[in-house]
Parts: sequence; structure tokens; C-alpha cells
Amino acid sequence: MKREIIITSDGSTTIYLPDWDEQYHSKHGAIQEAYHVFIKTGLEVVNLDEISILEIGFGTGLNSFITFLEAKKNNKKIEYVGVEAYPVLDDEIKKLNYVSELNVPNSQVVFDEMHTVSWDEKHQISEDFALTKRKQFFDDIDDENYFNLIYFDAFGAEHQPKLWTETIFEKMYNALKMDGVLVTYSAKGSVRRAMQTVGFTVERLEGPPGKREMLRATKKIGI
Repeated sequence: MKREIIITSDGSTTIYLPDWDEQYHSKHGAIQEAYHVFIKTGLEVVNLDEISILEIGFGTGLNSFITFLEAKKNNKKIEYVGVEAYPVLDDEIKKLNYVSELNVPNSQVVFDEMHTVSWDEKHQISEDFALTKRKQFFDDIDDENYFNLIYFDAFGAEHQPKLWTETIFEKMYNALKMDGVLVTYSAKGSVRRAMQTVGFTVERLEGPPGKREMLRATKKIGI
């Protein structure tokens, strides 16, 4: 499938798939979307000093990188697991401009390391940030009661509907600890209903630039 590096509306890059007319991040702003969906409505509401995070769709590494930056700023200890069946190519990674757009030149080595470390092993990126990249299909995830937060950043349901089913969200529910949170850019009614069916309490929230709504799901005690 053809792939192109494009510039989104906030100046940050993403990968575009012309055959699907789909991109890894919002065309209205890759960095803006990532901060709104995963930091503002996810990381910032999980009020813990030590947080275990599962990312569904490691992709460009943007979500992992901004989580590292925010955790460092707020003195949080993070265990981060990113799942990706089809890793981004080295040549593509070199064309991503997140370090310059975020104005964090001293963290270039961290962004590079996130992409160069081996898969399926835990790596201590810094004293307070551990990263495990799993080369794995989403339907093979079988974690139980482990994560505090899930970043659900799979390709859209119109292109990969099997990733947005009750079967997948049951795996997400099982992977979370009680009071654990899942956040996603999607606001589709079918996605919300699938989450509710497996036991999540689901909220509609204001979406990132260019999108009216998004969803946050919580694994409530007693649900």
C-alpha cells in the first residue's frame, strides 16, 4: 500500500495512505490531536504517580514520545507498552518532525531510541520511563487487570472494522485495572455501544480540532 509523509494543519507530520484516504493522525493537527485525546483526557485524569499504559497502535511513536515528555515534566513514572503489527519504516521515521515541532531538541535521542530499541523486550528509556514495543496483532492481546490507561489509536472502523468490535473491547476491559481508563479519537455510535456491552462506562467528550466528539471509557468497580 502506498504511503506518504504529509504536513498536518499544526505543522506536524503524519503518514498518509492514499488508497484508504486515511492517515495515522488527524490532518487537522497530529500533535494537537495526540495531546487532546491521549494527554488531556487520558494521562491527566489518571491521578497516579506510577501509571501503566497500553497503546493500541504504536505507529509513529508520537503518543509514546509526548507521554514521555509529560511524565518527565510532572514527575510521573510510566510503564508503556505499545502494540503494533506493522511497524513504521526507518525511512519514514527520519522524516517525522515531532522533535522540532515540540521544540525539544535535547530529546531527539529519546525519540530515536523509542524506534531503534528491539521489539518484545522491556527497555528503560529513562529512570522513570520504561518502554516495551510488542509486534503483535490486537486480537492476540491477553493481559489481565494490568493497565491503568489505554490509548486506543487504531485505524478507523471504516477501514478496519474488526479492531472496533466487542471482541476487541472485551480484551481492553480485561487488560485494565478497576477504575482504568480507555481514550480514543473515535465517537462512532457502534464503538460506544460495543464498549458499553462489555461493561465500560462511556462518556462523550469534546473532540480535538476538526472533530466534534471523542470517547472515554472507564472500567468501574461493580460494573
